Amino acid sequence: MSASTPRKTASDFDPEVLRLFDHYVHGQIDRRGFLERAARVAAGTGVSAAALLAALSPDFARAQKVAPDDPRVKAAFVEYTSPAGYGKLQAYLTRPAQATGPLPVVLVAHESRGLNPHIEDIARRLALDGFIALAPDALFPLGGYPGDEDKARELFAKLDAAKTREDFVASAAYARGIDGGNGRLGAVGFCWGGDIVNMLATRVPGLVAGVPFYGTPPPLDRVPAIKCELLLFFADNDPRVNATWPAYEAALKSAGVRFAAFKYPGTQHGFNNDTTPRFDENAANDAWGRTIAFFNRTLKG
Repeated sequence: MSASTPRKTASDFDPEVLRLFDHYVHGQIDRRGFLERAARVAAGTGVSAAALLAALSPDFARAQKVAPDDPRVKAAFVEYTSPAGYGKLQAYLTRPAQATGPLPVVLVAHESRGLNPHIEDIARRLALDGFIALAPDALFPLGGYPGDEDKARELFAKLDAAKTREDFVASAAYARGIDGGNGRLGAVGFCWGGDIVNMLATRVPGLVAGVPFYGTPPPLDRVPAIKCELLLFFADNDPRVNATWPAYEAALKSAGVRFAAFKYPGTQHGFNNDTTPRFDENAANDAWGRTIAFFNRTLKG
């Protein structure tokens, strides 16, 4: 797709196709299952199921906002230990090239595909807003993000979930000690990464601020352990995640956790990811603006 080709949006797809794609993304059906079921939905439209999948898949180059070699950003890959996890992890570390004084650090938790180009771009965006960003790759123990979303999906299913959670706890500890950091740590995550942010809120006492985008909650009996402030975002058409919110909201209120939550009408799960048609520009801009303002208030003050 060229840059001049109009970008497709969620409204260009049958709602059932979007539902099937969400199931595919989250491992509830495989590629073959998506193609077979999407073909039945698309029968008679002249559009093949393969074409639908291609149209719904990420277009990293088109969505990139900050180039990897942008002179305003200093970026590198770092490795560190995770004794209770897989032993060693790699992350993408970004910071403003012309930073003056200590800066707050934000841990970036990716979706269920590993450290792909979109998440690297998110880390660079944070650097331009005056943060040090650390974006771990959960797939590093299995060879790292493979450069292909389907292969990444297959690899992700092979991870030991308990070890991966420990890897992100270790990442938070590493992030707090990064040279040039001001000692104040935030975390933002998307989809699976939203789950991780909610988990970190119960596990990392030094976490000051957490922003889970359409993430599921931690075990509710762990909610009283949350000491950070939370800013939570939800999509409108996201029954899997939204079904978990009422109980989580009640637990947060009962535990006295400071939080704010926003749900954007008409949006799909993944609305902040500007590499796919599920992206909603208005909702994403509002949510990201609130995220940066939240981190500025909680981490830079």
